[in-house]
Amino acid sequence: MQAMTPYNALGGADAVRALVDRFYELMDEWPETFALRQMHPADLGHARQSLYEFLSGWLGGPALYIEKNGHPRLRMRHMPYAIGYAERDQWMMCMRTALTERVSDPDLRAALIGAFAQMADHMVNVSAASPATPSNPLESR
Repeated sequence: MQAMTPYNALGGADAVRALVDRFYELMDEWPETFALRQMHPADLGHARQSLYEFLSGWLGGPALYIEKNGHPRLRMRHMPYAIGYAERDQWMMCMRTALTERVSDPDLRAALIGAFAQMADHMVNVSAASPATPSNPLESR
């Protein structure tokens, strides 16, 4: 019997791929996420694949990212990019919406939103405004 990991609860590889695709579609579409989108290359193919591979292992599925690239070292790998609270909030706005659209189980969705929020907070590497209160975009969609 397969262990019930978040990866399996989501529906496996296809569901993780759909979540990642929706995340990047939202980032590409919304004017509110323009600053975040500008941090990425015009072609999002590599970013999509990298996030998919990372999430696969992070959610308890195959450790695709680690097999290919070693330890994720997320903060270190993102250090070349100025990630402030606005970028964190934009990232979370896209991920929260993608999760809301793609994850029907409310408990799983809430747990994932919480875990992603912690990860997003950890990625902030520049000071700006107050970190204590996330800005409204997190709740606006």
